[in-house]
Amino acid sequence: MQTKTVNENWSPAELIDLERYPILELSGDATRELTRHCRDQLDRTGACELPGFLKPDAVAMLVREGDLLAARAYHSVVTGTPYLEAPDPSWPNDHPRKFFEPTSVGVVAYDQFPDNSPMRQLFEWDPLMEFIAAALKKDRLFRYADPMGALNLAVMGDGERLRWHYDQTDFVTSIALQPSEAGGDFEYVPLIRSATDENYPRVKRLLEGSSTEVVHVAMNPGTLLLFEGRNSIHRVTPIVGHTTRLVALLAYDTKPGTRSSKGLQMARYGRVA
Repeated sequence: MQTKTVNENWSPAELIDLERYPILELSGDATRELTRHCRDQLDRTGACELPGFLKPDAVAMLVREGDLLAARAYHSVVTGTPYLEAPDPSWPNDHPRKFFEPTSVGVVAYDQFPDNSPMRQLFEWDPLMEFIAAALKKDRLFRYADPMGALNLAVMGDGERLRWHYDQTDFVTSIALQPSEAGGDFEYVPLIRSATDENYPRVKRLLEGSSTEVVHVAMNPGTLLLFEGRNSIHRVTPIVGHTTRLVALLAYDTKPGTRSSKGLQMARYGRVA
């Protein structure tokens, strides 16, 4: 069977290995078991990996699309803390909230994906969103209303990295497309803090280099990753080599109409909507 090109029509269902991941029948026994598996992983570790969620030929096609889009990426270098906010001056200088590190990454924004982009069509496909809602045990999800932040392609080249940080959203959905030659590892510490305990001593040891309890997630193309990063600190280690690391980021929320602030848009995309 011949492999389709980027320009040929791909339906979203053709991209997914539906035999392994039967996401279309949410009330079916197989899908219920799959969503229970996702929820169990999330409850235990804050993350759920679904390797081989996309078919190999679909991944190859999406990498070709990603390589074409990568030239449009806005690359930024921002120095900040794991808490993504300006620290209170009253904190001591060695406090985790005053630990500054750089983040450098390129991003292709939602409005830069063509209407016929297979990745865009997958993101806009209701059955995928409904499955993710079930896996996250949410009654309903909505796509981000942000014209730039709803769907992103993270484009990371030699030397780029994401610092240790917490997310300001409850969950992130990503699809791994292409690993770098070396580096580019996704690392996190599961549930290092809670709503009632910031666990600053443990965070401080991590920022000083302790690798205790750090989980490494291999960059396997085609993997769907559901990650609850509000309480699990995480990073991407520096990229090494000439192969661009490509990851699609699909943004959903439990409320309709969610948009990024103009400040965040400017920092991430170099422009405002």
